[in-house]
Amino acid sequence: MNILLIGYGKMGQTIAAQATQRGHQIAGIVDPHAGELRIADFTPATADVAIEFTHPDSALNNITACLRQGIPVVCGSTGWLHRFEEARKLTEETKGSLFYASNYSVGVNLFFHFNEYLAAKMHQFGGYDVTVREVHHTQKVDQPSGTALTAAEAIIRHFPSKTTWRNAPAESPSELAVLSERIGNVVGTHVVSYTSAVDTLELKHEAHSREGFAQGALLAAEWLPGRTGVFGMKELLGL
Repeated sequence: MNILLIGYGKMGQTIAAQATQRGHQIAGIVDPHAGELRIADFTPATADVAIEFTHPDSALNNITACLRQGIPVVCGSTGWLHRFEEARKLTEETKGSLFYASNYSVGVNLFFHFNEYLAAKMHQFGGYDVTVREVHHTQKVDQPSGTALTAAEAIIRHFPSKTTWRNAPAESPSELAVLSERIGNVVGTHVVSYTSAVDTLELKHEAHSREGFAQGALLAAEWLPGRTGVFGMKELLGL
């Protein structure tokens, strides 16, 4: 499979190395620091799929360019989801293929799955307050992380006493505190904590390297071509 990489930071480099190990070819790299190639230089004849890990400000433009070129695109950029419906609409208009996940780790997506179940159960039995904490490296731009937001939104859906989230300690019982820390080279840690007067229950995922994210992105890239529409990890993993 010929893969177009859009973005060649730490994630792009990890994906490139793993793609080669899995027998794929890198059709090209679109990154201002890696040459002068553009998405418009590629077509379905030269790129079977694109994998996009860039910046919140450029993600939608990159997705748009891929869809208009007819190239299926796997996007891992976070911080742009306030414009996600634009991407969904364009995918429908172009009869294209878009795969989006805030986190491509298989473990994290199982974390998401159990987070929803746990929120519903904890609310059912009552007496608990809930918070979300995320820790990442100091170079991460968006805050809170896309993974933390996905977890928070699921909690709000299944734990009705929380109606909104706040990237700071909660100021009212209806607010879900989503606490962010930026420390050294931490790859990514997410913790959902339920606390009562008598105990604390925590659901935690800690990434040890970026390889798990790259593996998931490549699984999505291998799965997406030939499909039409907008997809995510639930469809890929059958959750």
